[in-house]
Amino acid sequence: MTGSAREFVVEADGGSRGNPGPAGYGAVVRDAATGQTLVEAAEYLGVVTNNVAEYRGLLAGLRAAGELDPDATVHVRMDSKLVVEQMSGRWKIKHPDMKPLAAEAARVFPPGHVTYEWIPRADNKHADRLANEAMDAGARGEQWSPSTSTAELVAGGAERAAPAGAGEAADVAAAGGDALSAGERLPRTTTRTGAGSAVSGGAAAAAGASGGGEAAVSGGGAIAGERVGRAARTGAGGAVPGAAEAPAAADVRAAKAVASPGWGPPDMGSPATFVLLRHGETPLTPQKRFSGSGGSDPSLSPVGREQAERVAESLARRGTIEAIVASPLARTRETAGIVAARLNLAVAVEEGLRETDFGAWEGLTFGEVRDRHPADLDAWLASPDAEPTGGGESFAATATRVAATRDKLVAAYAGRTVLLVSHVTPIKTFLRLALGAPPESLFRMELSAASLSAVAYYADGGASVRLFNETSHLR
Repeated sequence: MTGSAREFVVEADGGSRGNPGPAGYGAVVRDAATGQTLVEAAEYLGVVTNNVAEYRGLLAGLRAAGELDPDATVHVRMDSKLVVEQMSGRWKIKHPDMKPLAAEAARVFPPGHVTYEWIPRADNKHADRLANEAMDAGARGEQWSPSTSTAELVAGGAERAAPAGAGEAADVAAAGGDALSAGERLPRTTTRTGAGSAVSGGAAAAAGASGGGEAAVSGGGAIAGERVGRAARTGAGGAVPGAAEAPAAADVRAAKAVASPGWGPPDMGSPATFVLLRHGETPLTPQKRFSGSGGSDPSLSPVGREQAERVAESLARRGTIEAIVASPLARTRETAGIVAARLNLAVAVEEGLRETDFGAWEGLTFGEVRDRHPADLDAWLASPDAEPTGGGESFAATATRVAATRDKLVAAYAGRTVLLVSHVTPIKTFLRLALGAPPESLFRMELSAASLSAVAYYADGGASVRLFNETSHLR
């Protein structure tokens, strides 16, 4: 870095009226010492998503700063938590169409020259205004130009520099800037509250564990609309290390989010939301006998059918279920059929949702297994790789199956709310993977017959978990 290198502040924003929909970005370059506005840039992008527009705004701002001084140090301020955390390296970039955008932005300046800060939307008005001007111009069939801007410049009467031109737009488009399909819904902003992750039932998510990102969990049915990104881990008190603390106003906004469907703030886009329903009781359920996919495949008991009917009524009142997918076993198909009849939906069968095969333990109680196969039971309790006696399925194998099923269903039902009717182990595994919790957490969750849980999966790899056992304990 030369001694004459300057310091710039880049503020950028992007928006999409529909996500995806007509979109545009705005970017401002300021002199860090004086606050003087040096460059304004904005562009109408056509139909793309919020996140593409935000990345395009970031690229425009960085490129404009680089044209002023390629050796400068730059401090980027944006109200997109997603872009800030991904570009800071704290959140993993999973979506294949987001990776080239981030890579392009990282190449504008040498490593170490750019820092990122999340700011509330209210503090990003200049860039936001430019983005909206670009979208308004696009709606008129025009392209934004500096003469159309109503943004106020900071004192000093500085002249606006011309916005980045067609060459920049071509470069960004070549990097895949507007390649996201309409089926991919990425959140526009993902502001996090200061609340740390709370896991009901005593299960704790292990720091650094793999899975679908850290999640907030509530046994009472509300999680304040918040999820934490895949690679962001909370420390004491819930702060994301290295991230700017969101103000109280952002916390209040997030706390007002409701679930229907999903539970993110309205500008986060629609996740693939899986409402996980354990089947109703069978004759084996109150006896607490192992009942997997290799046993007698029992049907619902009269109590189980009553439970399924009550679940159906509850889900009908919510009115959010758009599709139903069930395990192939009799008890899940019967439960799903009762709900489907009430919701006037068809039932698709998915093999990956079946219960674990418990081998020779099928139909036995835990005590009976302890008496007959003590060594095998101890091994099973100690390691997710251990199989039940007689060649049953290990928890590790179940997790591999469930993860593959999850990815398949997330792709098939992007942006929709789907009821998955399954069993204890697969449902616990969905929750464990979403939480990034260790395998032993399976033994710390309780799922009553006909109980409901839910996981929302976002396109950046994050997940939110919600537990609401309102239909359980019906007897």
